[in-house]
Amino acid sequence: MRDLLYRLKDRYHLGTPTFQRPDLCFVTVKRAELRSILTELRDVHGFTHLTLLTAVDWIEEGQFQLTYMINNRAANRTLALRVMLDRTEATGDTIHDLWPTAATYQRELNEMFGINFPGSPRVDEEFILEGWTDLPPYRRDFDTLAYSQQTYRDRPGRETHDPKEHMQKTLYAEYPKGTK
Repeated sequence: MRDLLYRLKDRYHLGTPTFQRPDLCFVTVKRAELRSILTELRDVHGFTHLTLLTAVDWIEEGQFQLTYMINNRAANRTLALRVMLDRTEATGDTIHDLWPTAATYQRELNEMFGINFPGSPRVDEEFILEGWTDLPPYRRDFDTLAYSQQTYRDRPGRETHDPKEHMQKTLYAEYPKGTK
């Protein structure tokens, strides 16, 4: 993997690689170079499979991190390219023409994080959250407790238990009275 990164570094701006295993590496790239790097990795270096496209909300830094994980099965290598996006604009570049499976990931990221992928097929159609009108739920500024309290009501006849007390009463009723 180091040999590949060394060759890529001649032409692209790569961040410091993080090796999770000898066959798995993460590296940050510039958004403007992402498509070129992905195309070269697919067409020249045998990374034929997009295994994952995911996002992380770095709210403190005002950014989203997109991670494109691609695999070269023949060489047993997985490379994850990370791209940082401005959180206020949240627009990524579609790569569905390179890997058609990317369209599904992009739809999910659009719905769950609000990240736009202009030109991606069906990206504006509802995917998982039918009728959702609130802030995208995977954004860290989405308040799940407030949403739950506004949307759902307690059902009569149901009790709420503190998990710690309930498990202690259920599993360890004799503790500490009858400790052995």
